[in-house]
Amino acid sequence: MSEQTAQRYRQWCPHCIDFHTHFLNAEVLERSGAHSVFTCFGKQRMPTDSENFKKMFEPERQIEDMELRGIDKYVISSCDVIQGRTWAEPEEELYLARLVNDQAADWVDRFPDRFIGSFGVPLGDTKLAVKELERALSMDLRVINLTSQYRGDYLGEARFDDLWGAIRENNVVAFIHPDGVRDMWFQDYAMWNSIGQSIEEVRCMSSLIYEGVMDRHRGVKIVMAHGGGYMPHYMGRLDRNVTDKPWTTKNLSKKPSEYLRDFYYDSCVYDPRTLEILVERVGADRVVLGGDYPVAAWDPVDFLDEAKGLTDQQRGAIAGGTAAALLSAAFAVTP
Repeated sequence: MSEQTAQRYRQWCPHCIDFHTHFLNAEVLERSGAHSVFTCFGKQRMPTDSENFKKMFEPERQIEDMELRGIDKYVISSCDVIQGRTWAEPEEELYLARLVNDQAADWVDRFPDRFIGSFGVPLGDTKLAVKELERALSMDLRVINLTSQYRGDYLGEARFDDLWGAIRENNVVAFIHPDGVRDMWFQDYAMWNSIGQSIEEVRCMSSLIYEGVMDRHRGVKIVMAHGGGYMPHYMGRLDRNVTDKPWTTKNLSKKPSEYLRDFYYDSCVYDPRTLEILVERVGADRVVLGGDYPVAAWDPVDFLDEAKGLTDQQRGAIAGGTAAALLSAAFAVTP
C-alpha cells in the first residue's frame, strides 16, 4: 500500500488491521499434517521449504511484510487447514490447542504493537473448551479461532451452546475459518480450497442461524472468513422457505437474510465485484480486512482499490476502521 493510498484512508483507518493471518507451531504441525486436507490426509508432501510456509513460523518476517504493505496489526490465527486438530481425541486436542495458544500469546508478548492473538479450543469436549477459553482470557487472548464443524457437527449444534454462552458472556470475538471439507470428492483439483471452504462457511452460518444460536446469544461477535463464502449472495431461496416451508423457521425470529448483518465478514473474496456486492448487502461496517497471509500471494489493501464501486470511506472502514471498532471492547485498540 503506497503512502498516498494510506493517507486517503487514515481519517477512517487509524490502524490498518488484517484480521486473517496465519501461523504454525512445529509440534502441532508434525502431529497434524497427515490428518489435513492440505496434504490429502498424508498422501501429498508438505511444502515446508517454501518461503510463505517459513513465514508462518517467524514473526519477524511477518512484520517485515507488514511494513511493506502498510499494515499496522495482524490478528493471528493457527492455520488449521494445515494443522487442524479435530482428528484428535479431546485430551490430545486440548494439549495441541494449548501449544497453539501459548505460541500466539508469546508472539503478542514479544510484539504487542503488531500482533493480536487468537486461541483455539478442543471442540471434542465442550467443558474442556470452556476451560481453555478461560485460560486463554488469562493470557489476554480475546479472539477465538473456530473451525466450521467438528466431525460433522456444525457450530450451531446444541452441544456447543455452553461454549457460545461463554464467548458471548466474555465478549470474545469469534473468527470462523473452516479446516477443510473431509469428503474425498473435494480433493480432486484442490476443490476443498476453491469451492469447499465457501460451502463450509454456508453450512456453518446456516447452522448458527437455523439452530437458534444467533437469537439465543444476541450480540455475539462472529467474523466469517472468506466473506462468508456463498452465503451473503444467495439468500432468496432461504427467504422463500419462510412462506413455502414455514416449519423450517421454528428457531428464527426474522427472515434468514435479515441475519446477515448479525455477522462480520473478512474481505478475502479475491474478486472486487464480489466485495462490492458484499458491502452493498451488509455494509462496510460489517467487513474487515482479510489477507489470508501468507498463504495468499496478494496485497489485501491494494485489492480494496480494485473495488471501484466503493468509496474511500468504505475502503478505510474495511482496511481497519471496522476491525478497530469490533475489537475495542476486548482489546486496547482505539477505533
